[in-house]
Amino acid sequence: MTARRLPRLESAGLDGWLVRLFAEIDEANMPWLTALVRDCEAAFGEALVDLVPSYTTLLVVFDPLSLSPGEARRRLADVVASLRPDEAAEGAPLRELPTWYDPSVGPELARLAERSGLSVEQVVECHSAVTYRVFALGFAPGFAFMGRVEERLACPRLETPRKRVPAGSVGIAGRQTAAYPLVSPGGWNLIGRTAAVLFDRDREGFSLLQVGDRVRFVPVTREAFTRLGGDDTAMEDRR
Repeated sequence: MTARRLPRLESAGLDGWLVRLFAEIDEANMPWLTALVRDCEAAFGEALVDLVPSYTTLLVVFDPLSLSPGEARRRLADVVASLRPDEAAEGAPLRELPTWYDPSVGPELARLAERSGLSVEQVVECHSAVTYRVFALGFAPGFAFMGRVEERLACPRLETPRKRVPAGSVGIAGRQTAAYPLVSPGGWNLIGRTAAVLFDRDREGFSLLQVGDRVRFVPVTREAFTRLGGDDTAMEDRR
């Protein structure tokens, strides 16, 4: 049986279609995904309810009272057929997140260093040297999935997730990295904490980070971290 060709449209119920553009996660996907978001907004207008971009797909949710599934699919097919990459994607906003890397707030920092054969300082340098791209938002409000982490820092999720991860905690899972916007459960390998406020109900759009944004984790001292409003309370590693 041969694989179905990409891109393709997949039904997501009576009010949604999933556009599957790519088979693999790659930063080169982003100009196409941001262009797809832009073109869908234009094509659906007031009939559009929501757009949920991810690493390789875009979920398009529409108002079934305004648009039939068949008409929605036709509009999407036209959009995909004429899709061109967004040249402005390379100029996406750069967000710098001041981050304190320390075992007291990043309990997996030393283990990650041992696993990779690097020193703790080298792990920090490797993680903070990359400009990451936000591929998707999900799991919790303002939680941005970013990639890709250097391969030698890649690490699977914890076998037993923590019941409580402090807001701002910076972690790695596989070749993804993220910062927890709110206190929540979580199973990522924690290596530090950012002072940035990632989710704010009084902020337009709520989330500091948006799909397509470029992100740098900027190492800071404990003093600078607390001066910026960061919580330096050490973690109790209870799972």
